[in-house]
Amino acid sequence: MKVLLVNGSPNKDGCTFTALDEIASTLEKNNVETEIFHIGTKPVRGCIGCNKCRKTNVCVFEDDICNELAAKILAADGVVIGSPVYFSGPNGALCALLDRVFYSNMGKFVHKPACCIVNCRRGGASAAFDRLNKYFTIAQMPVVSSQYWNAVHGFTPEHVRRDLEGLQVMRVLGNNMAWLLNSIKKGQPPPEQEPKRMMTNFHDGK
Repeated sequence: MKVLLVNGSPNKDGCTFTALDEIASTLEKNNVETEIFHIGTKPVRGCIGCNKCRKTNVCVFEDDICNELAAKILAADGVVIGSPVYFSGPNGALCALLDRVFYSNMGKFVHKPACCIVNCRRGGASAAFDRLNKYFTIAQMPVVSSQYWNAVHGFTPEHVRRDLEGLQVMRVLGNNMAWLLNSIKKGQPPPEQEPKRMMTNFHDGK
């Protein structure tokens, strides 16, 4: 089993990485392989709504890491998305990527366990946490929980290491992810999907 941990911060070894590394260490202790994938600092595109991915299942833009990230999520058994908090929200570059990853892979992540973690200096964690969880809930991905909202506080990695409560939340999250993956591995089948997805548009007033 393998879990992909996405570092959505421009700082490769910063606060977000420190939190993800705590989760990765816990997963490894549970015999779950991990990979921390850093989105980097190169420019990323936003979705332009061209809908080409509806036919190809890949984003039309090949000049950033969107399709690479999508392939890694598809190959993993579980995923953890991590982000710093900017103005009470996740990193904009990360959201631009996730918009395209999830739209171009509609229906492919169903029943893949997922969770997110955020880092903030002081405030805005719950708003950013809520924003990231919406990707999972619309994609029918079981959301792994911890004993508190998945956040660590600190302006530097050293600050984060002193957030003992936050680090414990990360470890509990890692243990819960490992438990869920093992439960799935034991063979409990997922629920059947309805044959057609219903979409209601209210433009006609009906």
